[in-house]
Amino acid sequence: MRILLFTGKGGVGKSTLAAGTAAVAAAAGQRTLVLSTDAAHSLADALGVASGGFPSRLLGEPVEVERNLWVQQVDAQLRFEQSWADIQGYLMSVLAAAGLDPVAAEELTVVPGAEEVLALLELRLHAASGRWDVVVVDCAPTAETLRLLALPEALGWYIDRILPVERRVVKALRPVLTRAAGVPMPGDAVFDAVVRLHAELDEVRELLTGPDASVRIVLTPESVVLAEARRSWTTLSLYGYRVDGVVANRVFPAEGADDWRAGWVVAQDAVLAEVEESFAGLPLWRSEYRPGEPVGVTALRDLAAETYDGDDPLAVPEGDGPFRMTSHASGTVLHLALPLADRADVDLARNADDLVVTVGSYRRLLTVPAGLSRHRVAGARVEDGELQVRFVEEHSERVEAT
Repeated sequence: MRILLFTGKGGVGKSTLAAGTAAVAAAAGQRTLVLSTDAAHSLADALGVASGGFPSRLLGEPVEVERNLWVQQVDAQLRFEQSWADIQGYLMSVLAAAGLDPVAAEELTVVPGAEEVLALLELRLHAASGRWDVVVVDCAPTAETLRLLALPEALGWYIDRILPVERRVVKALRPVLTRAAGVPMPGDAVFDAVVRLHAELDEVRELLTGPDASVRIVLTPESVVLAEARRSWTTLSLYGYRVDGVVANRVFPAEGADDWRAGWVVAQDAVLAEVEESFAGLPLWRSEYRPGEPVGVTALRDLAAETYDGDDPLAVPEGDGPFRMTSHASGTVLHLALPLADRADVDLARNADDLVVTVGSYRRLLTVPAGLSRHRVAGARVEDGELQVRFVEEHSERVEAT
């Protein structure tokens, strides 16, 4: 099953490109689902199938809008209630014991961004169903997407290292802790819910970092948008996700431009040159401004066909993902792609079996493979947009850091 995620700064047209790509796949005979995890759903509007002000019929289950093409705007509230209920119930009991109003307590136990994260669990169910050849995901804007994609691994670190100890302590001392703290301690149902949530999110991560999944960045030819797109490529790679291409949307056509539009063409050409330089090695597709807004399956399919201009929009990216290992006479080298990052952007530390990699404001706890757990870090460098960390056995001669 081919999985494509579309992300980008809010307002760049990612929903339009996601829907158009899905329409092209469906026209080629692929059983295609286009799925929105963005809380501000606009897929139904783009496809022209919204009824009234709120396209509620597209919430919950996929709806067929054309042969081989289904659309679903995930009911994030329902998914939130299903996956978060036990945890939320415990948090509300703690706040109630502290004397907080129940309505206020319920509001405080809704973690910001949790609904968007849990909406992605729908992808796991669709993958398990075997019903689809292609799933196109219209993600939330970039910042929310990055937080969403970082969560499974971060939660896994907590599950593996902290939760087992916390669970044993609470189970043994629950009566004492409850009396001492004056609030109820979590029961097995709460711990089980956290473990279950992590397992589900981990399955999603495996899907999205697998060889058949990739992320496509949508941008408009503007300097501010390009700056965010550059950071997105670096950060997505940090967390192990493949970026397989960039779509420059709303490009002014040069032909027939009046003086006002000619000025925009010149300005956009300058930014597009930077886009080509920044994302060298990745496909760059351009989508021109159209005389009218592309609404409906036919209009979206035409737009996507012109954008990809004969390229296969479902082509699987070749080569390894952002993370790989190589062995040399001087030791084993861990490679992590960090495109567009330089040495000053990256900070590296080791904490027991974890490498703590920080790029800007984003951090990843990267667990060292079991075979290297007794090795020491002998050197690290950032070269050609890649972090390289060299490990040697403890009994090896000391090697200077590079």
